[in-house]
Amino acid sequence: MDNNKPDQTDLPGEMDPESPAAGAPAGEEDFARMFAASLQSTGEGQVIHGKVIKVLKDFVAVDINKKSEGMLPLEDLPEEERGALNPGDPIEVMTEGYDASLGAIRLSRSKVMKIRVWDDLQKAFDDGTPVQGAIVAKVKGGYTVDIGVKAFLPGSQVDLRPVRDTDPVIGISGKFKILKFSRKKANVVVSRRSFMEEEREVQRSGLLDHIKEGDVVEARVKNITDYGVFMDLGGLDGLMHVTDMSYGKVGHPSDLCKVGELYQVRVIRFDRERGRISLGLKQTKSDPWLDLDAKYQPGMRVHGKVTNTTKYGAFIEIEEGVEGLLHISEMSWSKRLKDPSEVMKAGDTVEVVALKVDKASKKISLGYKQLLSNPWDELRALHPEGSIVEGVVKNVADFGVFVDVGGDIDGLLHVSDLSWNTRVKNPSELFKKGDHVRAKVLKIDPEAQKFSLGIKQLAEDPWAGVEKRFRKGDIVTGKVTRVADFGAFVEIADGVEGLVHVSEISREKIESPAAALKVGDEVGAVVLGVDRANKKVSLSIRGHADELDRKNMESYLGKQAESPIENIGALGEALLAKFKANGEQNH
Repeated sequence: MDNNKPDQTDLPGEMDPESPAAGAPAGEEDFARMFAASLQSTGEGQVIHGKVIKVLKDFVAVDINKKSEGMLPLEDLPEEERGALNPGDPIEVMTEGYDASLGAIRLSRSKVMKIRVWDDLQKAFDDGTPVQGAIVAKVKGGYTVDIGVKAFLPGSQVDLRPVRDTDPVIGISGKFKILKFSRKKANVVVSRRSFMEEEREVQRSGLLDHIKEGDVVEARVKNITDYGVFMDLGGLDGLMHVTDMSYGKVGHPSDLCKVGELYQVRVIRFDRERGRISLGLKQTKSDPWLDLDAKYQPGMRVHGKVTNTTKYGAFIEIEEGVEGLLHISEMSWSKRLKDPSEVMKAGDTVEVVALKVDKASKKISLGYKQLLSNPWDELRALHPEGSIVEGVVKNVADFGVFVDVGGDIDGLLHVSDLSWNTRVKNPSELFKKGDHVRAKVLKIDPEAQKFSLGIKQLAEDPWAGVEKRFRKGDIVTGKVTRVADFGAFVEIADGVEGLVHVSEISREKIESPAAALKVGDEVGAVVLGVDRANKKVSLSIRGHADELDRKNMESYLGKQAESPIENIGALGEALLAKFKANGEQNH
């Protein structure tokens, strides 16, 4: 048995026109055929206000004021109506003609509803009122919108601003304005933008009347630029500059905000005449620098994130809006770092020590090496100044030799501390990498990060007591070690050099010291002066010659005095006076 065909016992007035009752009189047979024919002649498209007779399994029997009841398929009813119908309920339906399989007039509810939808759309178009709808699909040039019927939404009418990403658009529901309407052609064009513009203007008028500086309002991100974020306050646009987004550094506004996100922001400035609004996100929070000196005492350990590194240090954010500088000099006790990236890089989480907080200037100085053991303290304990150390040459430079004595700190043998006697021009002539050396600790300076060593200090300073060994007027001999434009250097003892100024080289005028002297010459000189503190001895070769002449004359005159001749004469006296005068000048 067909379950979709109503039971004849449910429809007492109905009979199958093709199956008359057996044995029925001829008049009754004609009446049945005429009844069936009248049903079949029922037209389509009539809208009838009927009444529910009975709800069957797949159909609803409806009284449509005809010779027979109409049959309305349950599947033609909206979901919300199917379980709500009861016998006696009024219902509006449309006839679709006689259905022989049902033996009744088929009815439609959906077609009536579609007519009513078009009626409503026509009225909305005429009145300029918006309709509810949802964007369901992307089509060429725009989108399909379900407003009860399929309508076309041009791409330019989706939003107030051009939409580049189409995927998020699908599924948007809301109000739409009807731009074009043709019931005959079943053509409807709608605009979401027009409705939004009208709503925005209404909201804008309300905001202009009530908004004021200092208010905290809700705003949605509309657009992001390099210098800030444009936000929609619900009819009014405001600008949140990048400097008003956070108390900390903001690389780019997109790092903090995304298009479409909602934020609570404060109205910083409001130009009512121009309708310009400046907004701030950080102004909704308290300035972290206000009580920073109380929160971070010198010596306190804090954790932070490295935000940026430069040649001179690293910037570390210890809380939102608070960045401190870790200078490169505060990164290591012993290593001379060329770049902070040798220790840390952007993005690293590190522990540091607060060194100094300047609330007025919003600056905080940080330290990293303070968390590490100080190798300089260990160095002082192991190798105090004056002690003897042994080590290995680690590197040779023009100015000296670096020596590894163990630990993190290398000692420096400066070129001036290599020898008392030899003037070293290039340390590489005496040392190479890997050589073992023995030296004396001269100085340990943690502030300047200097660990000074000396080799010559292992021997006695030849200048010690030099003022007692060489006095003014003493005659000395030595070897020329260097010749310069201003004079010549003469070694008068191991490690002790004196300078003969160009004016003290000869009695006669010379063009240059090199014209009279050369390296290796043995010369005699008289000591003019000794400066122990500055390790300087002034010599005179000319004075030495004068002194020899004086002594020779004195010797000669002494011999004359022993001779029988009692008087040397006026010439001898004159010569003696001259030598005495020269001797006094040299002294």
